[in-house]
Amino acid sequence: MKKQTFVFTVFLLAMVHFSFSQSSFVDYQKSFSRVSQAFINKEVALKKQFAAKHISWPQKYMYIRSFKYNGEMEVWVRNNTVDSFTYFKTYKICALAGTLGPKRMEGDFQVPEGFYYINDFNGNSTFHLSLGLNYPNAADKLISDADRPGGEIYIHGSCVTVGCIPINNDQIEELYVLSTYAKAGGQDFIPVHIFPAKYHEKKSEEYLENFVQSEPALRDFEKNLKKVYDFFENHRKLPVVAVTDAGKYVFY
Repeated sequence: MKKQTFVFTVFLLAMVHFSFSQSSFVDYQKSFSRVSQAFINKEVALKKQFAAKHISWPQKYMYIRSFKYNGEMEVWVRNNTVDSFTYFKTYKICALAGTLGPKRMEGDFQVPEGFYYINDFNGNSTFHLSLGLNYPNAADKLISDADRPGGEIYIHGSCVTVGCIPINNDQIEELYVLSTYAKAGGQDFIPVHIFPAKYHEKKSEEYLENFVQSEPALRDFEKNLKKVYDFFENHRKLPVVAVTDAGKYVFY
């Protein structure tokens, strides 16, 4: 009986800690005036949009995937790890620097391509609000310029860029609120996958094929990204992504 009481007490303490962590992260973010205003501006509307799609609010997990050629960023959500992701909405990327292909060095104006996660919440950004990505990731560190791979890649507002992913201020407010709730709910690594184009759309595929035809290494890189794209299209779940010693993505 004592053992059961101990286990139950530990469970209660864990639940209290989770609840405190959840509320404290949201409260901390709201301590920034722009974030607080974003919650005022967007939370009610987001709740209605979730209700219309029969999705529980707030979501516990989210997945972002971006397509450079198409200028689009999709948001997918779910509420536990066994469910498939449900499509929520698409944001229009309003400016683009560089071309298709991965980022390989500082100052190349390229938007990265590959598999990243949100590692920074900037509620006082020069670009209204911003969500940082963990570029360079493990693969980038092996393949990109060893001394100057670049960094500080963000999804942000203000619709300007020299290598980030900009959306308008209304959209970044929504995305920031969604990401804050996912982080507060325990999703420490919110995945952001950046693809050159939508592989299943004919115009996108044709443009990508023409773009990489003279560069075999780039073609192989893009085809490797497509494996994760295809997996998600088929299962609405994400595979585990790892990196080889050569800096190549592998999936299982």
